[in-house]
Amino acid sequence: MSSERHILPGFKTSLGWSVTWLSLLVLLPLAALAGKTASGGWGHFWDTITNPEVVATYRVSFGIAFLAALINGVFGTLAAWVFARYNFTGRRLLEAATDLPFALPTAVAGIALTALYSPNEWLGKYLQPLGIKVAFAPAGVLIAMIFIGFPFVVRAVQPVIAELSADVEEAAACLGATRWQTIRRLFFRRFYRPSSPGS
Repeated sequence: MSSERHILPGFKTSLGWSVTWLSLLVLLPLAALAGKTASGGWGHFWDTITNPEVVATYRVSFGIAFLAALINGVFGTLAAWVFARYNFTGRRLLEAATDLPFALPTAVAGIALTALYSPNEWLGKYLQPLGIKVAFAPAGVLIAMIFIGFPFVVRAVQPVIAELSADVEEAAACLGATRWQTIRRLFFRRFYRPSSPGS
């Protein structure tokens, strides 16, 4: 009885190498981290995560992430609306620039932002006299999060806007709907409650 051949050639070998590298790079470090954490007991673990300095880092991290999400939500939606609704000179260049964080490694993005906003660099030397510190400060973390997260918002929202017919917006305006009512009732309902395939 011949063994069943898989549709992908070399599947078992590829799977074996993938699991091996996943174990070496992810699973083993996580297991070591969990073992190190558990070695001190739950009391030590609880004391560590409730330490005032650690709690302060939670506030900074989650607070900046929330603020970056709000900013990206507003301006990312606005950019997606412009890209989907208007044709203008340089639109493709702007869209390509929006996708830049997808192609740029996070470490490289961090180095580039640091080079821009350090006190003696291109933008930092103009902000330093004003008392504005960006590099190695919460403001720098905020800018980095906005830079990385912005294209995800634009690319998630733009197809939804593109599917909405401009005629529906014009009809809503003719019926007396304000711009906000049109966006709220057409766009947000479509984005958060997409219609079924048969509708």
